[in-house]
Amino acid sequence: METFFSELWIARDALMEGFVRTIEASVVSILIGTALGLLIGIVLVYGPLVVRLLCRAYVDVMRGTPVLVLILASFYIPSVVGLHLSAFQAGLLALILFCGAHIGEIVRGALQSIPPGQTEAARSIGLTFPQILTYVLLPQALRSILPTWINTGAELVKASTLLSVIGVGELLLKTQEIVGRNFMTLDFYLFAGLLYLLVNLGIEQAGKALERRVAVR
Repeated sequence: METFFSELWIARDALMEGFVRTIEASVVSILIGTALGLLIGIVLVYGPLVVRLLCRAYVDVMRGTPVLVLILASFYIPSVVGLHLSAFQAGLLALILFCGAHIGEIVRGALQSIPPGQTEAARSIGLTFPQILTYVLLPQALRSILPTWINTGAELVKASTLLSVIGVGELLLKTQEIVGRNFMTLDFYLFAGLLYLLVNLGIEQAGKALERRVAVR
């Protein structure tokens, strides 16, 4: 145990760097992916037919493709068309596309579960569609999507470990580099697992706090 803490102290900067990069990738992909998914979900329900079909194709392809394949595609394909992304940018793009597709499907289901009579009642009192969406539909949809949104956030944290395959220095890759130096495999992988667990617990608690805030009293 004393040896582990000694090695942990030596590796503290590398682990902190990897942990911060994991947090950064997770938070950015969750926030931007949620915004994208919200837009996709609204379009899937209320958009023009052609746009709905395009969004449906995007959602089906993204949800049916393994995250690792998305990451590799985001890393290699842009360079073919002359767009040069760093490994971190390519990884973020893959996670955002993955998150957007899943959130879009969640939002679609939530909006379609709202009785049509509520939209008709809102129109009868003179509300425009943007007002109906903002004040009637989305608040109700938000309450139903929060539990699934929390699960998606946790999945993104776990998916961020795959960024190591394209050389992003997140927590898993830094841990692998440390293990390759000191050969304390079990100790450092357990420590990394504990850090991932803490991040997911933080997301869960934040989601529950948000659920309590928007709950109908």
